Amino acid sequence: MRLRDAVLIAAVAALASGAPAQGQELSGTLKKVKDSGAITIGYRDSSVPFSYLDGDQKPVGYAFEICQKIAEAVKTHLKLDKIEVKLNPVTSATRIPLIANGTIDLECGSTTNNVDRQKQAGFTNTHFLTATRFVAKKDKGLDKTDDLKGRTVVSTSGTKNIREINEINTARSLGMKILPAKDHAEAFLMVETGRADAFVMDDVLLASLVAGSKTPDAYAISSEAQSKPEPYGIMLRKDDAPFKAVADAATAALYKSPEGKTLYDKWFTQAIPPRGINLKLPMSEAMQKAFANPSDSADPAAY
Repeated sequence: MRLRDAVLIAAVAALASGAPAQGQELSGTLKKVKDSGAITIGYRDSSVPFSYLDGDQKPVGYAFEICQKIAEAVKTHLKLDKIEVKLNPVTSATRIPLIANGTIDLECGSTTNNVDRQKQAGFTNTHFLTATRFVAKKDKGLDKTDDLKGRTVVSTSGTKNIREINEINTARSLGMKILPAKDHAEAFLMVETGRADAFVMDDVLLASLVAGSKTPDAYAISSEAQSKPEPYGIMLRKDDAPFKAVADAATAALYKSPEGKTLYDKWFTQAIPPRGINLKLPMSEAMQKAFANPSDSADPAAY
């Protein structure tokens, strides 16, 4: 093989792996981090157990730890002696704009990777699978979607869930009054205090809110889902292939290793801070397959 061909092959391989070839200039997020020595993680304050504030008002959670793993991988990739991890709170409504304008570099929360969002942001490999359902007080007897006819329903502003329930409301002529809440905690409080009959959200988030409530036995999550199973992913900027390659490699290595299962169990099958609640959600067969074959696909059929 001629030397020129060997160099070309090495350069292509480096690009494919996300590693800069010798002399190749950094761009996008990697250049930003290299120049500043810092990476900014956007976190949620009430998306238990993915990203939320503990008893000391510090962000913790399953997705938060995955973002920290990505930050460490970026440090190694850029051969930095140290990296400053800055933290910036985000909400359902602000997370995509703050990714797009460069305020945050990673968003660790409970963000669904779907085709519409992929037009605005990028996603790394799936770390959870969920479906839209609703929670209501048991004494209301609400379980199926049609049970919500004429009811007051709340969902979190800026989420795909509020869009889905609005579409269902129109398609089935259910006459629901649908209210937006600023965050998941406010939405659940509206059900708790009787201002809303049901809260529509991802089932795992509803499970966490019920488990952490004053009276968990008073609530029931609908048996009927309002969506197909959908993937959660760590969000990053769109069209930033070098940075995404580093994030993809880091998450794939984590999920396929024993550490991935350990991390999952830590947040879904064991007591978590600050109140020691246990979601009791062992890894599903679909989730095991997703970890064995990491993918950033937004297609529910891929899982």
